[in-house]
Amino acid sequence: MPEQPDVRKLDARSLRGLAHPLRMQLLDALRYGGPATASQLAERLSESSGATSYHLRQLAAHGFVEDAPERGKGRERWWKAVHKGLRFDDALLTDSDPTVRGAADLYLHEVATAQIQNLSAWLGDRATWPEEWNRVWDMSSATLRLTPELTQELIEKMHALVDTYRERSTTGDNAAQVRIHTHAFPVATD
Repeated sequence: MPEQPDVRKLDARSLRGLAHPLRMQLLDALRYGGPATASQLAERLSESSGATSYHLRQLAAHGFVEDAPERGKGRERWWKAVHKGLRFDDALLTDSDPTVRGAADLYLHEVATAQIQNLSAWLGDRATWPEEWNRVWDMSSATLRLTPELTQELIEKMHALVDTYRERSTTGDNAAQVRIHTHAFPVATD
C-alpha cells in the first residue's frame, strides 16, 4: 500500500513504546477526541492523572504525541496526537526478538478489543442518535473462499475506497465521526 504522510508505520522500537493498553487508549483518545490534558484524559479513561501523565510522556518519547502549546494556559499541559493513523508491519510478528513479537501480539489484541468496544458503545448509544444516523450504520459479515492473493486485492480495494471518503471528509452541521473497521482473516472449516 502507498505510504500516507499522516500515517506512521510502526517499527520495533516504536511498537515497544506503544504496546501498552493505557498508552493505546490515550493515543486513540487524542486522535479521535482532539487535544487534552492528562487530567482530562484521566477522567475520560477512569485512570489516575499520575498514570496518564507518565504514559503520555512515554508516548512523547516515542514520537506519538506532542505538546499542544496553543491550547495550554499557565502550567496546564495539553497533548495532541502527532499522526492521524498507524500502520502495522506484519514483519513485527516474526521479528527475531521475542519482546517485539510479544509487543506485536499485544498491540493487535488491543486493537481488536478497542474495535469491539467501539461497536458495543454504538449499539448501547444508538437510541440517543437522530433517526437519520440509525438508518445508516452497518454491522455485516461475509465469508468468501479466496486465495491469499485475492484476499490482498480485496483488502487493498477496501482501503482505497475508504481513502476516497477520507478526501471528502466534511465538517457540516450534520457530520459526525464515522468509525470504519475492516477485518479479513482466514477461518478453519470442519
